[in-house]
Amino acid sequence: MTSLIQIRALTKAYDLLPVLRKIDLDIARGECVALLGANGSGKSTLLRLLSGMSKPTGGTINVGGWELPREAAAVRGQIGMVGHKGLIYETLTARENLHFFARLYNLPAQNRDARITALLERVGLGKRGEDRVRGFSRGMQQRLSIARALLHEPDVLLLDEPYTGLDQDGSAMLDGVIHEARGGGRTVILSTHELDRAARLASRVLILARGQVAYDQTADHEAQALIGIYAQTTGNRTA
Repeated sequence: MTSLIQIRALTKAYDLLPVLRKIDLDIARGECVALLGANGSGKSTLLRLLSGMSKPTGGTINVGGWELPREAAAVRGQIGMVGHKGLIYETLTARENLHFFARLYNLPAQNRDARITALLERVGLGKRGEDRVRGFSRGMQQRLSIARALLHEPDVLLLDEPYTGLDQDGSAMLDGVIHEARGGGRTVILSTHELDRAARLASRVLILARGQVAYDQTADHEAQALIGIYAQTTGNRTA
C-alpha cells in the first residue's frame, strides 16, 4: 500500500500548553485507522490539523503529495470531514445544503442532482431533502453532515466521534459507509470512544496518550483484548 499521509515531528500547542508532541506517523492508502485516547489526548487536534482547519506549531504534514498548511486548498479537495460541528446551514434545506457544497467542490452541474439524491437516500434522509435543517434532530443533522463529507468522493475520510447523536439505524448506516469506503480504497481515520466498534471496523489502531502515539498496531484483536490494551496504555478502563 502507498503512503498517503506523512507526518513528521508534528507539534501543536495552545499558548504554552502542548497538545501534540513531535508525532511521526505514516498512514497508507486504503487503511481504516481507529484513533483512540482519553479526552484531551489530542485526537480532535490531530484531525483538525489533517483537515487543514488548524495550523501546526511545528513539524510537517503531507497528504497525497500536498503540504499543509501551505497547500491547504488542494488538500481540502481530497478530504471529507465529519467533526463536532456539522458545517451545515440551518436556514437551508438538506438538498440546498448539499447543492451549496457541490458548487464549492466544483462537482459537474449535470451530475449534481443525481449525486445529491443518491446521498440523501444513502444516509436515510430521502424523504426530508426539501425540509429546512433547523427542524432536524441532532441525529438527522449528523446524517446530513455525513452526506456532505461524502459528496465529492474524497480520498480521505476524517471522522471525529461521528456516531454522536445517531440512533441504532443511523449507526448501522455509518458502519456501512465506512465498510464501503474501505472497499473503495479510501483512507479512513475514525476517532471514537467505542472500543468494540474500533475493533470491528478498523484495520489499524492508534492510541494517543499525553500528546504522543502510545500504541500503533494492526487491528487484529477482539474487542475485549483491545479494552485491555487501552487500559494498559492510557490507565483508563474505558475510552
